[in-house]
Amino acid sequence: MSQTYYITTPIYYVNDKPHIGHAYTTLSCDVMARFKRLDGYDVTFLTGTDEHGQKVEKAAEVAGVSPQKFTDQVSQNFRELTAKLNFSNDDFIRTTEDRHKQACQKIWSILLENGHITLGKYEGWYSVRDETFYTETELVDGKAPTGAPVEWVEEPSYFFNLSAWQDKLLAFYAENTDFVGPESRFNEVKSFVKGGLRDLSVSRASFKWGVPVPNDGDHVMYVWLDALTNYVTATGWPVDGANGDAEKHERLWPADLHMVGKDILRFHAVYWPAFLMAAGLPLPKRVFAHGWWTNEGQKISKSLGNAIDPNHLAETYGLDQTRYFLMREVPFGNDGIFSVPALTQRINGDLANDLGNLSQRVLSMIFKNCDGIMPAQPEKPAAEDQALLASVDALLDTVRQHIDKQAFHEALRVIWQVISNANRYVDNVAPWALKKTDPARMAEVLAVLAETIRQVAILVQPVMPDAAAKILDQLGVDPAARDFTQLAGQARLANGQMIAKPEPVFPRFVDEADINAG
Repeated sequence: MSQTYYITTPIYYVNDKPHIGHAYTTLSCDVMARFKRLDGYDVTFLTGTDEHGQKVEKAAEVAGVSPQKFTDQVSQNFRELTAKLNFSNDDFIRTTEDRHKQACQKIWSILLENGHITLGKYEGWYSVRDETFYTETELVDGKAPTGAPVEWVEEPSYFFNLSAWQDKLLAFYAENTDFVGPESRFNEVKSFVKGGLRDLSVSRASFKWGVPVPNDGDHVMYVWLDALTNYVTATGWPVDGANGDAEKHERLWPADLHMVGKDILRFHAVYWPAFLMAAGLPLPKRVFAHGWWTNEGQKISKSLGNAIDPNHLAETYGLDQTRYFLMREVPFGNDGIFSVPALTQRINGDLANDLGNLSQRVLSMIFKNCDGIMPAQPEKPAAEDQALLASVDALLDTVRQHIDKQAFHEALRVIWQVISNANRYVDNVAPWALKKTDPARMAEVLAVLAETIRQVAILVQPVMPDAAAKILDQLGVDPAARDFTQLAGQARLANGQMIAKPEPVFPRFVDEADINAG
């Protein structure tokens, strides 16, 4: 039985339409999921929508529809984004589903029975926009640290005894040094916990749109206990419930990776582990917090009207080109600056010039100079052949190490180093000149290059699935022979098959506005 890999995005809040931040998180998970599938894992990739809370209740009221109808409409936008950006998620969860309500009520009942939830009274500052309570000391000029307005709230509330879990959490962090990535974010989490934890309000009585608290109809579950539980809901937990699946839960839990934005790391690296410890459930293996994109250095916000629509990017610049840019441009985990010139440079430089041109000119020479028949690998490779093949054969191990740390930019960087090696090799060996002087050597050189392109194309499948498939099709690679067992010298490109006239895979991007201006 193959090894399992369970990866999750956060569930996205349905009070707004999808933007580049949502696409970025889900894309990173899609790349991980596709990589692991190609590497022989049985992958489950979960995404979905977070549909409860006061914000949704108010937004539905403004729209003049019921909260359920409102969430049905907005959740669909996120489903459509997964299809448009070619995300390969295996499940899509909504917190309004029965399977999820049952899981939430089960975890609540366990926490209550174990003495970790008690009824009290909440007094404090609350931000509807952030769905978060803040202390007086956290306020900045009378507002939340995020800039959101706050209001004073006094209401009965159930509390989770988070303060009791400080030492257990710190011990867990000490034993699990890779639990949070990147390291700088882990240091922030540990510092926060060392500073002391306060008990956490886990219910609200001032609105009704939420999972009802078991045996207390006056309260609904606080959005974070509700939302975080989705990760176990999707595994078929509780296994004895109406939607239970003991085999699936055993196979998938604990999750291998929760991917989150840095703004929600505290909930995933502090509150969620504490809830799970208190409920007697295993903790996830890793949480990774990525950075934010700015629009040419300016923070993206609704008020500024500078949101970046991922659908527009894909339609304008190409889907795989957009996917590549988002994974390559910024060290994953850092904040990034989105700009059209940077995107255009990646498309025209890395894709059209480097990989696209390499593939196009090699396949064109095979089509033209070898009668369209794929040549055989050299029986006695020359030193330069060996050097290039050794560099591409070594890629899988290096790329895997980077991917396992979520260093997507580094994985792509080392692949592009080999592409650069291959382009230098073409220029140095000059197969076009060998056609007249040594056609047998020319055929060997083209075979070495075609093999290099084959391995590169297999490795870039997680980031650019469609473009990679086109390259592999042009090479005549069997669709059943495109996983990672075919890499690192375990297999070589077959020879003797006919290839069709190659078509460019990465057209250069030329801005029509520039043409018109010229």
